[in-house]
Amino acid sequence: MLVEIIKFIVYSGLIVLISKYILVTTLRKLAEVLNLKAKTVGDVAGYATSVPELLTITTSSLRGLTGASVYNILSSNVINLIQYLGAILLNKNTPKLRNRAIITDLILVFFTIAIPVIFLKLDIELKLAVVPLFIILYILFRFLNNHVHKLYLKNEDAELEEEIEEEKNEQKKNPKKVMVYVLALIITGILLFIIGELLGDTLENLCNLFGVSEVIVGTLLGFVTSLPELITFFEAQRHYKKVDDDMLGVVEATNNLLTSNILNLFAIQTIGILISAII
Repeated sequence: MLVEIIKFIVYSGLIVLISKYILVTTLRKLAEVLNLKAKTVGDVAGYATSVPELLTITTSSLRGLTGASVYNILSSNVINLIQYLGAILLNKNTPKLRNRAIITDLILVFFTIAIPVIFLKLDIELKLAVVPLFIILYILFRFLNNHVHKLYLKNEDAELEEEIEEEKNEQKKNPKKVMVYVLALIITGILLFIIGELLGDTLENLCNLFGVSEVIVGTLLGFVTSLPELITFFEAQRHYKKVDDDMLGVVEATNNLLTSNILNLFAIQTIGILISAII
């Protein structure tokens, strides 16, 4: 059992390290080369930091460990919120949370935690019948997120956004850099897939051979797979401090949090449900 625990720690650590030093970094550079705005960069970071959850949920579902996947999503979303609030407090950006767009986003984040709790409390099984509901909720959450940002952040720091974009546009776009970043992302995806497969084998051994509870395994996975978000929450706010605008950093971090949580619950959990149904 000790060997399997060591494997679990090593494989989980590798996923975090690859996500931190390659996946997130490369995606941020790609976003900057393409001159993306703070909200969009936050969305991109949310997709990037959800890759570990995608891998662990997929491998858990392939091995019939549905319980572990549910607790993985719930613990990931809770830990994401705690890390986000910690990053906001440490960067002294709590006044920025009063913006109505940010408040709405945080309410949506609350629901990404409340929904799986309700499912667990009512002992509702995640079957194919839930998939249409998750798809509708995903679309609704994205619509609300985009709508409130247009309403309450349309003119927020618009001049600074334009200045930043002008500076970026002065730098000649390099198509070769874009290709290098895309290639790096493909290679990173392959590496994460291989490590995810190894982690899945370890999970199966821990649960089936040694009787470790799926709740414990899922919670541990949630903690491990949430570490990349912690990195991006701090990085977003640190990045915009350089141009003396904390609001853009909060916008990016908040969109990172919301995108990651709704992907975890509605998209990635749906993939897990479909895999379980197929096998």
